[in-house]
Amino acid sequence: MAAVVAQSHFTFGLRAGVRNNLCFFDEQTVVFPCGNNCVCYNTVQRCQRFIPGSDKSQAMRALAISANRRYLAVSECGGKATITVFDLQHEQGRKRKVLTAGDLLVQEFVCMAFSPDSKYLIGQTGGPEWTLIFWLWEKQKVLATVKTSNSNNPVSQVSFNPHNNMQLCVSGTGLFKLFRYSEGALKQSSFPKVESINFLCHTWVTMERVIAGTDKGRLLVFESGELRREINMASKAVQEQSDRQVEMKKITDTDVDEGPNVPRITAILSYSKGFACSLGSGTVCLFEKNEEDSYRRSREIRIPPDSYSNELTPAECQEIDTMCISPAEETLAISTDRGQLYSCSMSSVDINKDEHVHFEFLSQPFHSKSITGLSICIRKPLVATSSLDRSVRIWNYETKVLELYKEFQEEAYSVALHPTGLFILVGFSDKLRLMNLLIDDICTFKEFNVRGCRECAFSHGGHMFAAVNGNVIHIYSVTSFENILNLKGHNGKVRGIEWSLDDSRLVSCGMDGAVYEWSTQTGKRESESVLNSCSYTGVAFSSDCKTILAVGSDLTLKEIQDCQVLKEVPADEVSQTAVAVSHSGRVVFTGTSSGTIRAIKYPLPIQKEWIMYQGHCGPITKMVITFDEQFLLTVSEDGCLLMWKIVDKEGRGLKSNRQIIHTEEILATKSDLEEKTQNMLELKMRLEELQMENEYQLRLKDIHYNEKMKKLSDKFTQQIEFLKTTQQAMKTEMEKQEREHQESSAEVAVKHSKEMKDSGKKRNR
Repeated sequence: MAAVVAQSHFTFGLRAGVRNNLCFFDEQTVVFPCGNNCVCYNTVQRCQRFIPGSDKSQAMRALAISANRRYLAVSECGGKATITVFDLQHEQGRKRKVLTAGDLLVQEFVCMAFSPDSKYLIGQTGGPEWTLIFWLWEKQKVLATVKTSNSNNPVSQVSFNPHNNMQLCVSGTGLFKLFRYSEGALKQSSFPKVESINFLCHTWVTMERVIAGTDKGRLLVFESGELRREINMASKAVQEQSDRQVEMKKITDTDVDEGPNVPRITAILSYSKGFACSLGSGTVCLFEKNEEDSYRRSREIRIPPDSYSNELTPAECQEIDTMCISPAEETLAISTDRGQLYSCSMSSVDINKDEHVHFEFLSQPFHSKSITGLSICIRKPLVATSSLDRSVRIWNYETKVLELYKEFQEEAYSVALHPTGLFILVGFSDKLRLMNLLIDDICTFKEFNVRGCRECAFSHGGHMFAAVNGNVIHIYSVTSFENILNLKGHNGKVRGIEWSLDDSRLVSCGMDGAVYEWSTQTGKRESESVLNSCSYTGVAFSSDCKTILAVGSDLTLKEIQDCQVLKEVPADEVSQTAVAVSHSGRVVFTGTSSGTIRAIKYPLPIQKEWIMYQGHCGPITKMVITFDEQFLLTVSEDGCLLMWKIVDKEGRGLKSNRQIIHTEEILATKSDLEEKTQNMLELKMRLEELQMENEYQLRLKDIHYNEKMKKLSDKFTQQIEFLKTTQQAMKTEMEKQEREHQESSAEVAVKHSKEMKDSGKKRNR
């Protein structure tokens, strides 16, 4: 086996199309699918851990997290649909149980839900049977099954009553049903007439009340399974129409505007103060419960406009797929149909009651469509990607942040970073553009008449670049921009090119089954290998540039030297689409059409011997190893960029012989610099004015407070003198009273003595 292995390290992207594809594990950690993995992302520490999908998985359909937030259920399609329950408290997401439908032929489980005590799990199968299965999942025991719908009415959501383990709700197109588990069977307990209503989501707000959202922007309130009233979404002073005040015919869709601008309610979520629901594109409405047992529309939270985006694909037009709230209800998070993650602090919503509140990116802005190009540079830890979503993005694989991105009016087919990390080549349908990577923008510097360029690459020295137009490879000078050479020989489209380390040679492969080695000095072919039965999709030089490694549609990895195929490593039933060779020459990585990564020991083994990793959920389009050999980077048609850490069997990073020194210089145009300088001068002048104004105001305040202090001092001095005078007068009065008291006491004593003498004389007589 290969002595060098790859470990999932970090990912940029979200797997859209998965039901309930975002949930909170704890206050700081969210769980979402990316590629063929579930990612546990700590938003504070900015680290990730991965829960890989099953080996035979063809597609991930839905997620569900238990009420105690310990278990994660993942629904996958394959030879047989399964639901895998993982223990999130285990560091590696230990697999607990794998649930199946038993003898039922089930192709997929479209949605799932845990019971309030986390002991039971329900899974809704897809059409045409639409069977709901009720498990005691720890024992992998099916307790009951019931058919919930027919082939024409798909189910959109299932849920447990949060106050009752035995009661559950199913909603979808033309159906809203409550079931109760009793005596070993699921029995329907409600029969509302909702055949004309398409329910997209629902949530329990009390033990008996469920609020459901429709594709016509309506919020319908069910009590004990019966449709009772509708919440009016038109005004902020929300009124509820009871069933006593309006006939049931008004609860149908016949009187609702069915125009294209009708907002769909695609997600709804209850929390302690009320509930939140999506209202059209990019908007979440918060409803608070009032004393009258009704709901008041309190606030709106919007996805902000994207300053880097053009008018064709504004961020506000995204439809919200999933909403979740953290355990302490501190953070509200959402996922969108364009594969983006956003969050908003609920405390900021409460504080800024008079201001507009916007979501912020939970992690980074991701690609929303297939990634077509991937490139790295030497002098900066940057990686560039291009995509069919018409954007080019520059990521930093050390800090794990998106440094720069820009959206264009055309699809970007290919991308190449200059070794300095200051320039970039981007291939579009009409032209190839050389662009400058500025401090806050990507600006076109030079255009080349290379149409539909799907492969381009700078030489290692950065003085030349190669660009593919169909079956012709054009080589240009970076200094003079002249077309130096045109390499012609392929009969089919060229699918891969790579420069040798000294830039003296270039290797190419194509759909015609040809692998050619070219001299970049003369333009002549130095070697060739043609296999008409194989369409090559990836090619690379070995670490010493003596041999060529190529992969294609014949399911083998070939090592070619001097026009001869030296070795072939046969694969399984999956074709290999991309190849990358480590600079140390110890390992070769290949990507497959199923999205897996393979690490193959080099020199190549004779037998099928490799280590396989679950990575993407679509064909891998490009892969590259960083120059310091620390990371393997892969991109796919699933729109995700995955970082793999390259380590040995003991988990230690590889020691590279290359001494890479990263620079921090950035580009800025003269006009931008002058504008920024002018802005700085204006700000400096404004600062000086503010300082002078502040000093003047301080002087005025000093004068004012000095006068005030003098007045207070005089006032207090007068009061002190008055108190002294009063005290002296009181002292004099007290002395006078004391003298009078003494004189009065003496008189009384004399009088008393005289009376005593007179009394004695009378007794003697």
